[in-house]
Amino acid sequence: MLWPVLFTLQAVCTSVVHAMQHYPAAWGHYDVCKSQIYTEEGLAWDYMACQPEATDMTKYLRVALDPPNITCGDPPETYCALENPYMCNNECDAATEELAHPPELMFDFEGRNPTTFWQSTSWKKYPKPLQVNITLSWNKTIELTDDIVLTFESGRPEQMVLEKSLDYGRTWTPYQFYATDCLDAFTMEPKTVNDLTQRTLLDIICTEDYSRGYVWKNDKTVRFEIKDRFALFAGPRLHNMASLYGQLDTTKNLRDFFTITDLRIRLLKPATGATMVDENNLSRYFYAISDIKVQGRCKCNLHANSCVFDKGKLGCECEHNTTGPDCSRCKRHYHGRAWSVGSYLPIPKGTANICKYGSIFKIGSNPRFLKKMKEKTIICPQTRVCDNAMLRCQNGGTCHHHQRCHCSPGFTGILCERARCQGPGQCDDQLSGRASLHHHPIGCHSPCILPLSALVAPTQSCVT
Repeated sequence: MLWPVLFTLQAVCTSVVHAMQHYPAAWGHYDVCKSQIYTEEGLAWDYMACQPEATDMTKYLRVALDPPNITCGDPPETYCALENPYMCNNECDAATEELAHPPELMFDFEGRNPTTFWQSTSWKKYPKPLQVNITLSWNKTIELTDDIVLTFESGRPEQMVLEKSLDYGRTWTPYQFYATDCLDAFTMEPKTVNDLTQRTLLDIICTEDYSRGYVWKNDKTVRFEIKDRFALFAGPRLHNMASLYGQLDTTKNLRDFFTITDLRIRLLKPATGATMVDENNLSRYFYAISDIKVQGRCKCNLHANSCVFDKGKLGCECEHNTTGPDCSRCKRHYHGRAWSVGSYLPIPKGTANICKYGSIFKIGSNPRFLKKMKEKTIICPQTRVCDNAMLRCQNGGTCHHHQRCHCSPGFTGILCERARCQGPGQCDDQLSGRASLHHHPIGCHSPCILPLSALVAPTQSCVT
C-alpha cells in the first residue's frame, strides 16, 4: 500500500524541482514567513524574510487617459488600414458595444476572436501632434518581476516614452525611450538592453528596436526588458537568483529601480508606415492597444507572503509584528527595536528583522515632551539589554552576563548616557529645561534631569 504513496511523493518532488528550474524567480524560501524549530528551551518559531508570489498586476490597476476624450467612437468614425488607404471598413462607435473600443479592453482576456482593443481617435488635426498619456495606477507600491509588454493593433508608435512614479503619480521619471530615430526624437544615441552592464543597469536608454522599419505586421509588441536586466546579475537563464537577491538587498537604488506605484505610457507619434504622412487620408493614423502585461508582486518589505485585494485596494498581510499597506512600520507596542526592512541575506532564508515587543523613545527638544513621558507608562524591552542591537552599552559601558549594562562613572540609564550635570548644584537643561525630577544621577548633588532611559517605573524590570 505504501508504493502508490511513494510514487505520488516522488511525482510531487519532481514537479517542484521542474518548476524551480523553469521559474527561477520563485527560488528561495521567501514565500514562507516562519517555521517551528526545536531549541534547548523547547518548540519555538524561526522567522525568515518573506514576499508574496508574483502575479498579473493588471487585475488590480486603475487606468486613466489624457486627454480624457481621446478614445474613438464619440462621434462615430470610420478608419482605414495603415498598409492600404483604400481599405476603410473599420468603424468605431462608442454607443454600440460591438463597435466600441474603451480603455478596459487593453486588459481583458486575450484569445477572443476577433481581437478586442482600445483605440484612439484618428490624427484629424495633423500636423498638430497626436499625443496620449495612459496612466496605470495601483495605489500600492509594487515590484516588477517580468517584462512589461504592450501589444499594438495599429502599428507600433514611432515615438513613445515609458515612465514610472514612486510617489503615486506626483512625480515621474523615464524608464525608457522608444523611437524610429533616437537622435532626432530625443537627442539620445540609440542603445539596446544588451549594451547595458552591471554598472550601467540604471541608465535610461533610447531604443529603436521596437519602432524602426515597417515591420509591425510581424511583431506588434513593445517591451521594457526586466528579465534581461535581472540576467546581468543572475545569469542568462536566471539560474543564480542568489546573486540577484544579494544585489537587491545591498543596493537600494537597484531595488527602487524595479519598484513603482504608477506607470505612464506616453504615446507621442503614431505609426505612419513606409511613406510620408498622407494628409488626404488621416484616418489611417491612430493608436490601438490590445494587451498590456505587467507582472509583479506587492512590495511588503519582506514582511509578508501574501497580498490581498479588498474594497478595491491592495494591501500586504503583514507578519513579523509589522503593519501598514507595505508593512513599513511596527505595530503598536512593538517598538522594542526600530523597524527595518527584511533582508534576503543570508541566503536562502534571509533575515526577518521582526519588530520586538517594547518601546524606544527618542528624547525630544520640546519641554512638553519630557512632561508627557513622566505621565506615560514606559514598556520595557522584553529582551536582555546587552543582546538588543538598539540598546547595547554605550560610552564605555560593559555588558555583564549578557544581560546588564554596567556604566562608567558619570553615565547612567539603559543606554549609559552621560548624566546631565554641569557641576555640583548645577544641572544641564539640554533636554527640556530645568524640570526637577528629584533623581540624583552619578556626579550630581542636586535635583537634575536624567536621560530618558533612566525614567523607568521602579516597579518594572528594566535594567537601569
